[in-house]
Amino acid sequence: MTQPGKYIYCIIRCPEPRAFADVAPLAEGGGVVHAVPHDGLAAVVCDSLAADYESTRANMLAHQRVLERVMREFTLLPVRFGTVASPPSPEGAVRRLLGKRDQEFGGLLAEIEGKAELGLKALWRNEKAVFEEIVAENEAIRRLRDAIQRQSAQATHFDRIRLGELVSKALAQKKAREAAGIMARLRALACRSVENECPLDRMVLNAAFLVEKAREPEFDRAVNSLSTELDGRLSFKYVGPVPPYNFVNITVSWQEL
Repeated sequence: MTQPGKYIYCIIRCPEPRAFADVAPLAEGGGVVHAVPHDGLAAVVCDSLAADYESTRANMLAHQRVLERVMREFTLLPVRFGTVASPPSPEGAVRRLLGKRDQEFGGLLAEIEGKAELGLKALWRNEKAVFEEIVAENEAIRRLRDAIQRQSAQATHFDRIRLGELVSKALAQKKAREAAGIMARLRALACRSVENECPLDRMVLNAAFLVEKAREPEFDRAVNSLSTELDGRLSFKYVGPVPPYNFVNITVSWQEL
């Protein structure tokens, strides 16, 4: 029978073995999710017969559920999805990882302790209305649009390309201003913040905030206030606490251990 490896979810402070029997492992036949301790730190793992995992929705959600379960009791450092310590000595490899990088992990845990990651996305409610704003605010765009409307599509091919470029630039500037206004209100309440790429055209902001747990209610109120003020213009998607993916992401090179 093939000896299982160890799929690693996260790093925590935990001086002794610990089971998380109430959450399903990512790996099929992975047994009980458990902590492998070493000198006060521990890696949360499950058994795994696979060396590689596809980034499917099911796998990512299974990984996420384990982190959310561990978060109920521990501050954690997320380990990159798909990290597996392989046979012949996976548990030994995990302990070597904890021993070799103990200062790094300890420092990161101290930095994250008592804090939570909160995520906020802001999206235009009405893209057509935003386009009309851009036309009203920009004389060059307005004149070019009006000139195009008076001519045939064939005759205005290059003007249409130019108009698209101007609108795209103006939209990016408008997004940046809107995002800056939101960030100015929220950044002061967070220890750290990150602005990520917006994967949708109608998305104005995609940000994460590392917030002291004692200030979460204050941060919630600030988000609710912004949502009320901008309700006719933007819709907000506010999530958290979530694992601190945007502020910690542990990667492992087994060859270096």
